[in-house]
Formats: sequence, C-alpha cells, structure tokens
Amino acid sequence: MIPTVNVVVLKARNIYEGELDFSFEADSDLLDIPFVSFAAPVEAKLRFSISEDDAVQVRGRIDFTLVGSCSRCLDPAEQNVSGEVDAVFVKSEPEDVEYRYQGGAVDLREMLRDAVLFALPRRILCSRCAEEENHS
Repeated sequence: MIPTVNVVVLKARNIYEGELDFSFEADSDLLDIPFVSFAAPVEAKLRFSISEDDAVQVRGRIDFTLVGSCSRCLDPAEQNVSGEVDAVFVKSEPEDVEYRYQGGAVDLREMLRDAVLFALPRRILCSRCAEEENHS
C-alpha cells in the first residue's frame, strides 16, 4: 500500500521530516519488454521534508526485480533494478509544476509510477548474454 503524506496533520504535530519505507505493486502495463514481468513488489525507501510554504520534497530510491526471457536469446533472465526518486509537490498552484497536491495530503502514486517507468531498462539479459555483451 502506498502511503500519503498528510501535510496538515504532520504540521499540527510539528513534524516536518520523516521516512517512508514500504512496498507496492507496480503496474504491469508499464513494461514494454516482451515476456518480462515484475518478480515481486517494488521496495521504496523515501524521505520527505515539508517547507514553510507547504511544498513537500520527496527523495529516495526504489528497487525491484524483473524476471522473464532474455531479450537476446530467450533463456530465463532476472535483473535487479534501482531508481532514484527526487520530486517536489506543491499546493494546487501553479499549473506548470509536475506534481501538485490538494486537500492537505500528498498522494505519491503518480510520482512512484514515473520513478518505476524511468528506472526500467530497455531490455533484460540472461547472465550469459550480459557477460558476452560486456566483453564485446
């Protein structure tokens, strides 16, 4: 389950920084590599900070594993993938920012979907093909 950052509640408790460690199921429709799937949920380790203007910065990393067929020889393949997260959420204005929030709570789903998408490799290789490619 993906948590939210409830800015109103946290500020009322004088909490302006925190950590979020959780796992979530990634959308399989993000994968465009044939015969590949997510092996397990995505692990997220994030830190957030709330500024005076109520902007929320979220930084950290995501880790996940892909399994399926090698994109080169179709043998079984597995690849660990990591991605960085660095985003700023602002209240509903201005319209030209990438991430906004309303109602005092930051929903991290869109940002995490983007982070998984940007971390995805174009292909996965079995250990033999990866070794051959490194030596060529």
